[in-house]
Amino acid sequence: MTIVVKTMRQERGSATRDVILATAERLFAERGIHAVSNRQISEAAGQGNSAAVGYHFGTKADLVRAIARKHTDQMEQLRVTMVADAAGSTDVRDWVACLVRPFTGHLADLGSPTWYARFCVQVTSDPALHEIMIEQALTSASLQMLVVGLHQCLPGLPPSVRDERSVMARHLIAQICVERERALAEGALTLYPSWDDLAASLIDAIVGLWQATMTHRP
Repeated sequence: MTIVVKTMRQERGSATRDVILATAERLFAERGIHAVSNRQISEAAGQGNSAAVGYHFGTKADLVRAIARKHTDQMEQLRVTMVADAAGSTDVRDWVACLVRPFTGHLADLGSPTWYARFCVQVTSDPALHEIMIEQALTSASLQMLVVGLHQCLPGLPPSVRDERSVMARHLIAQICVERERALAEGALTLYPSWDDLAASLIDAIVGLWQATMTHRP
């Protein structure tokens, strides 16, 4: 009996954590990280105890980290397969696809509406929290392999230019995905009929970005 009761409590605790995570992600995406309090999250998640968020996750940064980890773990599975398929390729497009499609594919798998693209932008634009997303990226072995593969295709680009274009590509992916995600959530028209079509267009644009002529030298 004791084991059964303990199992039931663990299941309830896990379900509560999942509800809080989903609710926090939505509120953070829609309103901004610092505009949402733990009390508001608890209430929106249907928790009678206003301290539920702190009890289950600790600080707001811990909560943001838990949301990010939930998604990055799933995207890592998609990226591992793609990077393995691209191994040894000297085609920039193959490596850019490894950068774009795990993100857009994950958003497609989540169904509609989603909030993760908007959540990412809110976090990365926050000076106090953007390091969390960097931490998640640094723990991804497949992402590190992707960067190596991409750079090997572009040996003529100085490191500073590679860094610049990496930032440009990251922002382009984020903002275009945010626009589609928001439109889907609001029932508005979208530029692309599917996440797959959006990914194809992004890959075209980012390949062009990486291969663009360098008119100045840093």
